[in-house]
Amino acid sequence: MARSTLFARKTVADICASGEAQGQHLHKSLGAFSITAMGIGAIIGAGIFVLTGTAAAKYAGPGIMLSFAIGGIACAFVGLCYAELAALIPVSGSTYTYTYATLGELFAWIIGWDLILEYAMGAATVAVGWSGYFTSFLANFGIALPGALTGSPGSVVTLADGTTVTGLFNLPAAAIVLLLTALLILGTRESARLNNLMVGVKLFVVVAFILMGIGLVNSAHWTPFIPENTGEFGSFGWSGILRGAAVVFFAFIGFDAVSTAAQEAKNPQRDMPIGILGSLLICTALYIIVSAVMTGLVPYTQLNVADPVAKAVDVIGIPWFSILIKIGAIAGLTTVILVLLYGQSRVFFTMSHDGLLPKVFSHVHPRLRTPWLSQALIGTIVAVIAALVPIDILGELVSIGTLFAFILVCGAVIYLRKSEGQLIRPFKVPGVPIVPVLGIAFCLLLMAALPLDTWIRLVVWLAVGFVIYFAYGRHHSVLRNTP
Repeated sequence: MARSTLFARKTVADICASGEAQGQHLHKSLGAFSITAMGIGAIIGAGIFVLTGTAAAKYAGPGIMLSFAIGGIACAFVGLCYAELAALIPVSGSTYTYTYATLGELFAWIIGWDLILEYAMGAATVAVGWSGYFTSFLANFGIALPGALTGSPGSVVTLADGTTVTGLFNLPAAAIVLLLTALLILGTRESARLNNLMVGVKLFVVVAFILMGIGLVNSAHWTPFIPENTGEFGSFGWSGILRGAAVVFFAFIGFDAVSTAAQEAKNPQRDMPIGILGSLLICTALYIIVSAVMTGLVPYTQLNVADPVAKAVDVIGIPWFSILIKIGAIAGLTTVILVLLYGQSRVFFTMSHDGLLPKVFSHVHPRLRTPWLSQALIGTIVAVIAALVPIDILGELVSIGTLFAFILVCGAVIYLRKSEGQLIRPFKVPGVPIVPVLGIAFCLLLMAALPLDTWIRLVVWLAVGFVIYFAYGRHHSVLRNTP
């Protein structure tokens, strides 16, 4: 196919060769353990500490366990596809790179633009949740931040004495984004060490919650397991289970961000599949067990709160454990922000090398060996968004954008098996094309369960991306301008 067309493709060999030939190599410092920890760090966060209660109370009831199982199955199919592609194409870029090798440049740009919804907007969303837990944690020690500085403009912030004020700027959300951005600029190894430590903290807290709560579960709270549908799609019943799965799908977002670390992995062909599938398996099991304990401790109708895990801990009756849960939540949300900010900069790094974004996004610091200018710009923008935009608007965009990206990953596996079947694959998805097709089907099913206004926002966002591509990207594309 002519390289002047909008659908010009890169071959897998060209992509791998360009990754090795780039003069400014990223530092290869990540092993299988760090990659798995990075995946757990990205996955366990807002979903388990915040969204579980909301989805149970509004959509699925105790059946939220089935919602998590559906989400986990969908991600398992997609995760297998990610593992094959990350081992086959061990360079930065994630879904963007895989799409470039299959559907061509225009679709690669679309997915690269779409990934901003998952990584940058996802980081902003989690930062808002982090702000809520951090403010609550400080309140346990009598420290009260000004209410106007803990909420987005126009939001209602409830103070400790029950009074309310209008938010102006979410300072804690912006501050944590800027702090983690600075850490990522200092180096991948240092960031990975902090991530490993915090992953250990939140895993300890989650497991402690399970062990301390399981003996106090009241099985009567699980009846009815699937509450009767109210007559509206998504409001309990089996449609509620499906809507709940679409909502808590946010809880699984992040395992794919592990694939952006391929170029910094010591042995990507072995370590990437271990990291992706291992982190996904561990987190899915924990989600199902935590949701079972939570709904067994507290009636699902009472879980529509910002801190459902903390509410369930109150039933256990150990005050200091509530503080520990908040520490675990803060650690959990911190690692999610860290990995999503990392993933966004690596996607931009690759797109910049391809000429679709300005060179500033691929400039690597000569000593730190990190894309520091890109990371600083991304961190600043995400901090502003986290400070000014409500969490509900951000969260809706993240889920649908991620599902859209997952569909293209599954399609890429099917395409490359036919177009470049001779390539040696260190890891192969079993049952192709059945497994990738099931991955696509599950993603479409979850997308169909999301509200119409979420679809409209996705279309508008992609339209903006088209304008940027035709105004800049296609004129500077390295592939299109190579003889």
